[in-house]
Amino acid sequence: MNRKTIFAGLIILVACEEFQPKAPQAFELLDGPVSGLTEAENLQFLRGDVAFNDEVFTTANGLGPLFVATSCGSCHPGDGKGHPFTTLTRFGQIDENGNQYLNLGGPQLQHRAVPGFTPEGIPPNATFSRFTPPANTGLGFIDVVSDTEILTWADPDDIDGDGISGVPNWINLKEYVKERPNSVTQNGRYMGRFGKKAATYDLLQQTATAYNQDIGITSSFEPVDTYSGIAFDPEVSNQTIADVVFYLKTLKAPVPRPENTSILEGRVLFSVIGCNKCHRPEMKTGNSPIAAIANKVFYPYSDLLLHDMGTALDDGYTEGSAKTYEWRTPPLWGLGLSKNSQGGQYFLMHDGKARSIDEAILLHGGEANQIRNNYQVLTADEKTKLIQFLESL
Repeated sequence: MNRKTIFAGLIILVACEEFQPKAPQAFELLDGPVSGLTEAENLQFLRGDVAFNDEVFTTANGLGPLFVATSCGSCHPGDGKGHPFTTLTRFGQIDENGNQYLNLGGPQLQHRAVPGFTPEGIPPNATFSRFTPPANTGLGFIDVVSDTEILTWADPDDIDGDGISGVPNWINLKEYVKERPNSVTQNGRYMGRFGKKAATYDLLQQTATAYNQDIGITSSFEPVDTYSGIAFDPEVSNQTIADVVFYLKTLKAPVPRPENTSILEGRVLFSVIGCNKCHRPEMKTGNSPIAAIANKVFYPYSDLLLHDMGTALDDGYTEGSAKTYEWRTPPLWGLGLSKNSQGGQYFLMHDGKARSIDEAILLHGGEANQIRNNYQVLTADEKTKLIQFLESL
């Protein structure tokens, strides 16, 4: 090969490199493992990643016969928030006495079906609510916060007089779920922390239930077919369930976007108007067999408690001991990346009805009335800075 050929090849190589897209920064993505995993843990993370994002179910491997989606990742693209197309419908419970429509398909509507079967419909007079799938990242950190720490933020009688109460959702434990060390109970019920109403105890329950209710897949944990009501042999293995649970536990926490002066001023406004009373910036994890998430300080911007959000957000449906107007404070971290998985625009609040952060704030009522009013009297420039801060989380 002569020098001219080598030189020409080098020019082509350099030119190609200039046109290649740059690798995204960590703060531009929600997915990816937490740092500090062992080699064995990284391998399990990858197995869970494949099961969650790559495995698509059909009738050949167990789909349905009734279902909502055909894969885990289709509801959480890029581990981000879902879209109205993947929004779930729950129905049949108006108070803590339990779901009154379990014999008619409750609590979740399976609105799709494989050929030869009829999708479910909402029974007449059944109260219902629509739940947009949340982002998945950082769930492992939330999973190992102690019950005791969460309870320190509860103020059911508003003793401090700030208008904010906050209470746990007390739920019955699934028979296959293992209680956390030092769990706090009330009348035989346990504190939920996942889901729009904090009605899910841990990520095993979340995963097994999602396979069953969302895709129609039975497991040893949730063996009952949603169509027939009959228990079947597992269609997904315990190992796959364990891998997906591990994947969810070890997804990294969202990385904040770079700050500037406007974002720093927005951070101050966030506290001044009182958003931090429910959207608590900081938490600390407890002990965990996964060293990478044990005893870590993290910043989810939530208190994991239920709050009265007023009549505008009262859907007449509930789960566990929550009232119909009570919702768990959603973590705000990763908010600015939500549009990436939602088709380029926001679908916020529990049902996706808010099309902007401003709309979401204005829907706050109940305990948040005063905080919403504080927001409304901000100048246009101050509102912009506050929203820039929220989008940086």
